Amino acid sequence: MRKNPSCFGRWKNCEPTIVSEIIETWFDQPLVFTIAARHVRGRLVRLGPVLNTIIAAHNYPPVAEKLLAEALVLTVLLGSTLKDESGQLTLQAQTGGGPIELLVCDYRGGELRGYLKFDAERLAEVGSDPTLFALFGEGFLAITFDQATSGERYQGIVPLEGTSIGTAAEHYFEQSEQIPSLLKLAARHDAEAGCVAGGLLLQHLPEGEVDRDRLHLRHDYPQWDHARTIAATLKDEELTDPATSLETLAWRLFHEEEVRVAPGVTLSRGCRCSNDYFAGVLAQFPEAERQDMADDAGNVVVDCAFCSRIFPIPLEEIATHS
Repeated sequence: MRKNPSCFGRWKNCEPTIVSEIIETWFDQPLVFTIAARHVRGRLVRLGPVLNTIIAAHNYPPVAEKLLAEALVLTVLLGSTLKDESGQLTLQAQTGGGPIELLVCDYRGGELRGYLKFDAERLAEVGSDPTLFALFGEGFLAITFDQATSGERYQGIVPLEGTSIGTAAEHYFEQSEQIPSLLKLAARHDAEAGCVAGGLLLQHLPEGEVDRDRLHLRHDYPQWDHARTIAATLKDEELTDPATSLETLAWRLFHEEEVRVAPGVTLSRGCRCSNDYFAGVLAQFPEAERQDMADDAGNVVVDCAFCSRIFPIPLEEIATHS
């Protein structure tokens, strides 16, 4: 990271090259920004190596890969808003009769993982650009925030409606959070970088808790409308362009504003599976049930859906955790 003492972390009417000298954020790290004058906060992220590590564990067809990639981007955009670094954001989409049976992703302290279960034959019939209804039927999207420090949990559930999973998440913000929001998600294959996915989350800053109207009760916030209109011009090709830094994208959109920027937590693949972890979980079952689970070799075999690995856990190892 390179710093310019005179303008590190913010710019107004700067040249793009100056912005590039301030910070360079390319892959697997969110860029957090605020536009104080317009009461706007936002996040940009582009996934590359971490995304390819996650999807490499499975043989996903293109439609499923794109859906999971966009869902992982959405998970990062939402999870990185957690103030509790040990907290977890879980995104889960379940089918209402479509070929996608389950989609689950989670984010915890920069660790990211995701998994997609589907009916291959039925998925092949929906074409290359299916609607959410074609993928999920009358499914739903559940977004769960777990605050580890306080033990609080909050969950919002909305129908899987609209043109993309990003559209469904916007409905979540409208109905559950009551915060005006814009979401843009995109994913594609790059000849050199593999699967690349990017996203933008833009929100009106909450205000009006004391002596003001609550934000969601008002319908005339031109500052937000202006910022949203500009952000909506961001193209999918820009979000997924490996040659364009996230700072440059933010500058292109808001170079007439004073924008404060800061790098978020660096992302990593976060599958938490291990023999020791699974042994601890299995130890919570009664011994008789553990005996019934075991195979002829005396192992309880666990299949981790996230990383597509098999873990044979010996009964005696499980017993040490009891």
